[in-house]
Amino acid sequence: MGLLEKEYSIKTHDDTDLKVYTAKPDDGKEHPAVLVIQEIWGLTPFIKDVCRRLAEKGYETLAPHLYSRKEQVDLFTEENIMDAMRPFWALPPEKRGDQAAIQEVLSKASAESRRIVEEVMFNRVQTEKNMVKDLEYAYEHLFKGKPQKFKGVVGFCLGGGLAFQLSTQKPFGASVIFYGANPRNIDDLANIKGPVLGLYAGEDSSINNGLPELLENTVKHRLNFEMKIYPGTYHAYFNHTGMSYNREASDESWERMLRFYAQHLGE
Repeated sequence: MGLLEKEYSIKTHDDTDLKVYTAKPDDGKEHPAVLVIQEIWGLTPFIKDVCRRLAEKGYETLAPHLYSRKEQVDLFTEENIMDAMRPFWALPPEKRGDQAAIQEVLSKASAESRRIVEEVMFNRVQTEKNMVKDLEYAYEHLFKGKPQKFKGVVGFCLGGGLAFQLSTQKPFGASVIFYGANPRNIDDLANIKGPVLGLYAGEDSSINNGLPELLENTVKHRLNFEMKIYPGTYHAYFNHTGMSYNREASDESWERMLRFYAQHLGE
């Protein structure tokens, strides 16, 4: 089965041209659709590959580029974000909340790196709120006219948290969260309409520290929730282009996600 792939722009809440990538089966038929949400790096070849792989399995996919604004698009590249964040990630865990250590790193950073850090680290809450607004428009564009059972979402890292948050605001037939943070207000789990699959790395304390609260509240709010933790793996284990890639866990996660979508999406 061939694929139709396309890159174009849609209008979002502030009249920005939001860049998107789509892939779907080239058979002229109606298919369940999956919104694919980026990691911190943006609309990368990895994210496009996820879209294509899902399209090959019979899903229409769309991935928005959440750094589409003119003041972001040239600065917020994967390479620039990596260069900006690497010194912070290199800090020992006990130093990552130390303001003196943080300021020392910032004092050595370029103006461009400081701007990236400001947006994705220090102003993370507002940045994510803005991204969710863009995702709401991508949601309406992708799923226009589709019933809930044809609406899926998957997100990775930053995008995993965004997918979780978006699922509290928009109805999905199935949501898949790859090592993403909990919704900001944990009681918003009560608003989720469809089942959720959470996939987590065993060695990922910054995310996994929130799992006890998540599990407690999935019970409290009677959420249809499945979870799998992969021991010995690290954050972003699914990304085959990254340093933390774990093929065994990635392959098993892929098959688990496909089974989940097959069970809950479509007719």
